[in-house]
Amino acid sequence: MNFTGKCALVTGASRGIGRAIAVEFAKRGADVALIGRDVGALEETAGYCAGARPGAVAHVFAADVTEQSSVDRVVAETVARLGRIDYAVANAGQSADALLLRLRPETLDHMLNVNLKSAFYLCGAVAKPMMKQRSGSIVLVTSIVGIMGNAGQAAYAASKAGLIGLCKSLAKELGSRNIRVNAVAPGLIETAMTEKMPDAAREFLIKQAALGRAGTPEDVSGAVAFLCSDAAGYITGQTLVVDGGVLM
Repeated sequence: MNFTGKCALVTGASRGIGRAIAVEFAKRGADVALIGRDVGALEETAGYCAGARPGAVAHVFAADVTEQSSVDRVVAETVARLGRIDYAVANAGQSADALLLRLRPETLDHMLNVNLKSAFYLCGAVAKPMMKQRSGSIVLVTSIVGIMGNAGQAAYAASKAGLIGLCKSLAKELGSRNIRVNAVAPGLIETAMTEKMPDAAREFLIKQAALGRAGTPEDVSGAVAFLCSDAAGYITGQTLVVDGGVLM
């Protein structure tokens, strides 16, 4: 999986899974565009990218991915600086738990905006340069919760399930232009977001995993790199579950 001469764009690249994905691309030779709101954290990610490979190029773009105009701007600036976009990863996401009867409308709107609409905006923006290139790979980061559901996470699960539908539809729309669209569905991954989970819930999920452990961001980044690589050149419209064997 050699990405030398390629350009990868990653949203939510300031920490966790997004940071690991960006570093993975940089390590394998790609120039990387890092998208997020926390400029300081993005600069840290850029530093990790530089440390992963001598000469690695990582550009930091501050943007709110829930605003279509901001996403369009960042994609245009990325193309202007790097000349192309070969890989785009819609990783930005947040979780807010609430039972349906206690779910506030603003919480639902926030989940849909951050987890689902932002991916629509990104895909729409990167599809244009990829269509001109007649090549590209898009990966959407969903969740096993979007496949199996989970009590108290209806809004989160619905937003993540929407990404799977988006993946399949865009794979059919863009396939004739040699653009592949896939998704990864992580299980319990050790990130700042999952640190907030109650211990009992964490232990339950780990017991459900055949491998008997939580995953790491690098477990996910390797899967994303594979889906973008030529090794996955005949794979599109698929959701790769990365959960240590919870869903089988």
